[in-house]
Amino acid sequence: MRTSVNDILPAKVRRSLTQLGENIAVARRRRRLTTAMMAERMGVARSTYGRIEQGDPTVALAAWAMALFVLGLDAPWGALADPASDEAGTVLENARLPQRVRARRPRAPVKKLPETAPVSP
Repeated sequence: MRTSVNDILPAKVRRSLTQLGENIAVARRRRRLTTAMMAERMGVARSTYGRIEQGDPTVALAAWAMALFVLGLDAPWGALADPASDEAGTVLENARLPQRVRARRPRAPVKKLPETAPVSP
């Protein structure tokens, strides 16, 4: 039996997607756009756009991004998981730092094989 995304999705994530869908719907109505106009501008079916407004987590991320772009609300997607703002990752990385660092011994030089003359045809 397959597990549905809705079965394993945390409630907090589900609520935030629902809120995002509602916000997109409000932005669309403020711009006096119909769902058909939005779907056409996004390049998706009306049913797909309707699922975005409902906060359906199975809709592709690109469709969500395109909806925001069409409304002029495109977010800086690259900054969402920016390592510079990842506090938990920084803490974990700092915890794994070595207690001391030792210099490596220099490697022995690699012996080169004598070159052979090219064979002429």
